[in-house]
Amino acid sequence: MTLTLDTYITLRDPPPLDVPHVHHARWGRNDPALAAHLQTRIAEVMQVAREQMTAQRYHTFRHLQRTRWHHRVEIAHDALPAFQQWAERANAIYADADGNVHAPNGRCLVGGAGADPEAEVPYPADAQHRRARTLEALAARSLRVPASLPPVVGEGEAVLRNPGAMAGRMLALMAVAIRGETLNEGDPLPLADIRARLAAGWPALSPKEAAFLHDASPTRQQTIDAVWRYEALAVLQWAMGLSDALPFPDRICDVPQCAQRALAWADGTLPTLPTPRPAAEILDALDLHLRLHWLVRQAQLDNQAPAGGLIGGVVTERHHALNWLVQFEDADWDDVDTPT
Repeated sequence: MTLTLDTYITLRDPPPLDVPHVHHARWGRNDPALAAHLQTRIAEVMQVAREQMTAQRYHTFRHLQRTRWHHRVEIAHDALPAFQQWAERANAIYADADGNVHAPNGRCLVGGAGADPEAEVPYPADAQHRRARTLEALAARSLRVPASLPPVVGEGEAVLRNPGAMAGRMLALMAVAIRGETLNEGDPLPLADIRARLAAGWPALSPKEAAFLHDASPTRQQTIDAVWRYEALAVLQWAMGLSDALPFPDRICDVPQCAQRALAWADGTLPTLPTPRPAAEILDALDLHLRLHWLVRQAQLDNQAPAGGLIGGVVTERHHALNWLVQFEDADWDDVDTPT
């Protein structure tokens, strides 16, 4: 007797499947067949979740979104325990022929017969440790967030933007922010002058950014939103190693200093390409701001000021920038989501 299993792996470089098997399909992240398959599988999971969205179903949905490799394999029934051990190492979940989705140890996460309440979606050890450290740091500030919020991606899952993309995005953000700032002050800089100083950032402009820059009369809200881009700019500069720290978001960034760094970069007085911070540091910041963003949104729902002196606009911009850096959902700048 054999089993045919669809396996969903989130690691960039998973361990080889060391169990006797027959491969029926193997798709990577950039394979159109994987995107189509995941869309179908996610739709199945979400159909069940419509009955009641639980933390277990939500984590399953997010795991499928993060999938980098899909293997459809056929194994002998008695090889299942060895396959499950491999799935644990590969940070994988799998679906059987009936469409039931299982944790690495075989417990059912989502299925027609009902989920096992003890089933848990796997996360890399470093991601779990990172979440634990963040929760401890927040508790030290008397800030409490739900333990059910998932960890962010681990180092073995993350694919960061390359240094050139970081530099281009930083200059694009500077162009938007300075345009918004000078519009807000009633003395807008001519677009030609901004482009002349920040030419290297022009190819990196997103469609919405380009539209804003070329709009002679943007709305008041668009202008305010553009000024907030300084906070995303500060994150990019920190990630590029141009600033030493990313302070707790209970104050706005030092705008003149951020602008000075960006212009120095554009003028060529700084190195041609940055030396980005280690992935672990960027993921630490992302894990923190994911949870801080939950606090900000909860305060908005409660019609209260965020606890801990948090500034909502700072947290929102940072979370957006950090999700862009780790290529969350493979989204371009305008489409980056910040779910909490």
